Amino acid sequence: MRILHTMLRVGDLQRSIDFYTQVLGMRLLRQKEYPAGKFTLAFLGYGDESEGAVLELTYNWGVHEYELGTGFGHIAIGVDDVYAATEAARQKGAKILREAGPMNAGTTVIAFIEDPDGYPIELLNDRWTKQESGT
Repeated sequence: MRILHTMLRVGDLQRSIDFYTQVLGMRLLRQKEYPAGKFTLAFLGYGDESEGAVLELTYNWGVHEYELGTGFGHIAIGVDDVYAATEAARQKGAKILREAGPMNAGTTVIAFIEDPDGYPIELLNDRWTKQESGT
């Protein structure tokens, strides 16, 4: 078993695709409209769906805003340098929720940015990549 995807409902599909591809460097893997259900799905990620979890953006036609709710926490994105990634996101117009720096009660460097629909995204050093590369 493995995690296949995380789904977010979005109010403007193209705006969200632009954010995840241009600010966070994901690729649009596939997109399909479902006219009978009046929704469109877009799947984005850093690699092929067969190799890792991806992000599913769901646009329900005519719905332009959602309440985020209190149960959802955040999406975490592994980056090589949290400070550089935060600055790059800022330069591309992303809203910074928490500047890069050590986490509360710890030493791990994190930052938080916000996607166009208000979902928080944590940026943190990708320890898995570093372990695999031996750094």
